[in-house]
Amino acid sequence: MTFDHDPATAGDADVSTSTTPRDLRVGVIGLGFAGSTHLEAFSSLPGATVVALAGQEEARLHELGSASGVERLVADWQDVVAMDDLDVISIGVPNALHHPIAMAALQSGKHVFCEKPLATTGDLAAEMVAAARDADRVLEVAYNHRRRADVAFLADWLADDPIGDVYHARASWMRRAGVPGMGSWFTNKSASGGGPMIDLGSHVLDIALHLLGEPRVTSVSAVAYGVLGAAGRGGRVYGVSSTPTGAAFDVEDFSSALLRFDDGGSLQLQASWASYSKVHEDIEVELLGATGGARLHVDDYATDGTLTLYSDVLGQPAVTRPVVHVPSGHHRTVIEGFIASVQAGQAPGGAASPDTTPRYPGRYGEYALHRSRVVDAIYASAEQGREIEVPQDDPASGDRATTPTTTVTPPTGAAGRTEETTR
Repeated sequence: MTFDHDPATAGDADVSTSTTPRDLRVGVIGLGFAGSTHLEAFSSLPGATVVALAGQEEARLHELGSASGVERLVADWQDVVAMDDLDVISIGVPNALHHPIAMAALQSGKHVFCEKPLATTGDLAAEMVAAARDADRVLEVAYNHRRRADVAFLADWLADDPIGDVYHARASWMRRAGVPGMGSWFTNKSASGGGPMIDLGSHVLDIALHLLGEPRVTSVSAVAYGVLGAAGRGGRVYGVSSTPTGAAFDVEDFSSALLRFDDGGSLQLQASWASYSKVHEDIEVELLGATGGARLHVDDYATDGTLTLYSDVLGQPAVTRPVVHVPSGHHRTVIEGFIASVQAGQAPGGAASPDTTPRYPGRYGEYALHRSRVVDAIYASAEQGREIEVPQDDPASGDRATTPTTTVTPPTGAAGRTEETTR
């Protein structure tokens, strides 16, 4: 596999203008883990000021707003998007709300930072990317785990082609008991888009594709099961958990897929919220190359000892374990890059450029759209019991592909809620 330049990280650090760019005025939507994390990052970073916060839980809204010194506190996301003095909308709400909020924000001329996944389906994600391109605004997604220090180390190390052509890779995020909330929006497909594959699998898929130089996934063959979750097992507390009366558990709790790349390589991808396996949270990405290998293994969110490199020395197997400490703050890092990207496109003095030349080419969320297409194909393959081709979108022209046929219930019942309980 060829380790090409990654457009999803281009320009994160190399930003300069003739004058100091003005601070971006930010509105944050969401009060749960994602929303509060976005709020903390935007509030603590230079180059941005959070001036509005939206959420349905009044006490939580005032608690977070007061702690962060936010000027405007509102219940409804529509009120924040309608504020004409904002530059950025940050979306940290249930998945089904990503699309309507982002579309409204982009069409009103605002940049968007969105929690992952981009949307509940690839077609909705494609509409968001098209809206970002039409408005020439940045659309970034919180694939924050690729910003880990150990992943960054591997990316730099792989740039020198130390393991030859990578013909196969494995990526997984496995939990023994980690269903985010029995009966919550996470376990309702209309609100979430799916279970652990869209929730956790998309993160390790992103890491793997990033390290491999962004090969295009051409087809997938997948399976998905909901055995434990549907029986009330696999929640945060061991044993059988009850779910609220009438609450749905119509997503998978385990999924496995074989992905084929356009360069001939392949990836085995697995994600689980619940399985009778090791107790710890287990995140792994392993690359098998022609002359060596590399393994990232994060056991229970470990911050040290996560990397192993494999090679031959004088004809004998050799193992190297780089010493890389992983500090926290991955959301902060991706948001810092987002701020830099937006400011890099500002005209001198911070004003919008009168030039019609696009200011943000390649920053419209195209790489995240491909991940959404892959997840769609995984669910379609599992449902239909056959290999599915992954639709290919043209980043340059904006032409959208057709999504594989699968059953997805239209989002209902979530439009009034902007909280996210966990991520």
